[in-house]
Amino acid sequence: MIIKPGDLLASINSPADLRKLKPEQLLQVSQELRQYIIDVVSIHGGHFGASLGVVELTTALHYVFQTPYDQLVWDVGHQAYGHKILTGRRDNFHTNRKYGGISGFPKRKESEYDTFGVGHSSTSISAALGMAVASQYKQEEDRHHIAVIGDGAMTGGMAFEALNHGGATNANLLVVLNDNCMSIDPNVGALKEYLTDITTSRTYNKLRDELWNVLGKISKFGPNAQHIASKIESGIKATLSKQSNLFEGLNFRYFGPIDGHDINHLVSVMEDLKRIPGPKILHVLTTKGKGFALAEKDQTKWHAPGLFDKITGEIYKTHHDTPQPPKYQDVFGHTIVELAEKNEKIMGVTPAMPSGCSLNIMMKAMPDRAFDVGIAEQHAVTFSAGLATQGMVPFCNIYSTFMQRGYDQVVHDVCLQNLHVVFCLDRAGFAGADGPTHHGAYDIAYMRCIPNMVVAAPMNEQELRNMMYTASQDGAGPFTIRYPRGEGVMPEWRTPLELQQIGKGRTIQEGEGVAILTFGHIGNYAVDVCQKLSYDGINPGHYDMRYCKPLDEELLHHVFQKYNKVITVEDGCLQGGFGSAVLEFMVDKGYTSQVKRLGMPDQVFEHGSQLELHRDAGFDPTAIEKTVREMVGVAVKV
Repeated sequence: MIIKPGDLLASINSPADLRKLKPEQLLQVSQELRQYIIDVVSIHGGHFGASLGVVELTTALHYVFQTPYDQLVWDVGHQAYGHKILTGRRDNFHTNRKYGGISGFPKRKESEYDTFGVGHSSTSISAALGMAVASQYKQEEDRHHIAVIGDGAMTGGMAFEALNHGGATNANLLVVLNDNCMSIDPNVGALKEYLTDITTSRTYNKLRDELWNVLGKISKFGPNAQHIASKIESGIKATLSKQSNLFEGLNFRYFGPIDGHDINHLVSVMEDLKRIPGPKILHVLTTKGKGFALAEKDQTKWHAPGLFDKITGEIYKTHHDTPQPPKYQDVFGHTIVELAEKNEKIMGVTPAMPSGCSLNIMMKAMPDRAFDVGIAEQHAVTFSAGLATQGMVPFCNIYSTFMQRGYDQVVHDVCLQNLHVVFCLDRAGFAGADGPTHHGAYDIAYMRCIPNMVVAAPMNEQELRNMMYTASQDGAGPFTIRYPRGEGVMPEWRTPLELQQIGKGRTIQEGEGVAILTFGHIGNYAVDVCQKLSYDGINPGHYDMRYCKPLDEELLHHVFQKYNKVITVEDGCLQGGFGSAVLEFMVDKGYTSQVKRLGMPDQVFEHGSQLELHRDAGFDPTAIEKTVREMVGVAVKV
């Protein structure tokens, strides 16, 4: 289905085209841009509310600044759809997040307007500051550098590290604080309250407006006016409420808050800010989901709603006549409540993803025992470690890709002290349409190399429940449970909780000729492959290892004594992963079997469905079957 943009938007193939328009035409451009995002995302899917909320801001930035010479950095990137449409990707926008299409996030190799690749939060200020310092060194005095960061991403410690550094420079850096009180879920913490105080203080806003008017008039009187304006600014701000002190104290000149949906005022303010050198912050107030009533009302639901009817707002759901397996995240969410009801030591922790990981179920049932700590993975880990020192059993749920951000804390604050923290790594393996910044590719390798850490992966919902139960027991120590995005395989998943022996795998089926060792949910591919191969008289053994660390050495001795051909399968990187652990065991014990490892090779994988990416990486069902046939010397069927 071809979706036509509005007349003005259709004429814009680059920001240079946008800058040819008259200021009075910008409102129409913004309206057409918002409608085009609604039209395309409703049919093709993707992130939704974040981009709707910054339509006017995006338009103003590209209208005022000479992008791509002036460098614009988006934090996280959920909100960059309008940016992509205005920078030459309008006609390809329908391929967004699809296999072979454009990325859902800014990406350097995709466009010169994407100055920095993003996907994780709180990086924009550091990146833009680096660009600004480089431009300063190269004497590019006319070049501007703009970081657009949300109030949710501003809670990440890295953002404050960058502010601390940036305030000590005279770099030409503008930080646009997009304040909508949301990330994916509502923002939490003292910073949110602080920003709310700024936006609601009548005294502050009255004096701010007066200051703005005075500075605007003085600026017309030439170079000496800058010194006069600075004196007036300092004097007035000294009388303002304490809310103005945070950013000013970091030596950033603070402007705002202003209405982020008033396109003409945005343009006027940004034109003024272009003439003010040094580090500065523009505080912009926006509404996530702006222009689509349902998205404004339920911003979490409409962050990435899937396909929907743009007229009625109905989100399309697939209807089934029989019960379907739940998502792994929901199994986690319900099971932790079940465990916490029986064990008063259990607590839940997540960095800003309560709905994504389903800890919101516990937050509702036990609000004093479940914590959203904001976009702060490092803090989430060490906070959990602190809980553990006092006898608590924290379940710290972090997406696998985001766990990388708290890795130092895992090593030093949890494992070296052998503290009982349970890490539940959601979205482990290929994450799908979110692409390489969100793939959970490396956690097996980086967790299994740390002393004291247990590393486990369930093949189904029952195993996830039992691993969580096992990990909650006294003396379990640091414990990692990884599971993928999406659904499991058991519609009837509420099975009785049973303790597992840590490091003990299970036999799915004995076989002959070749053994398949699987780790995690990907083992379900092998079940289907083994059944298919049996029709041709090929009967491989299949073993669900459950634990990558410690390995089930008894089971591995059995495998290497019985089979001289072994295949390992994992949804993670091959270097240092599960297959590597098996090879280490084989070499250490003196076995000489032929081993073929299937998993993610040493390359970056783009976005697509999980099955498409499994195919590209060479461990989808077809690849597993092909490998078995090759190893047993039976022709591969075409």
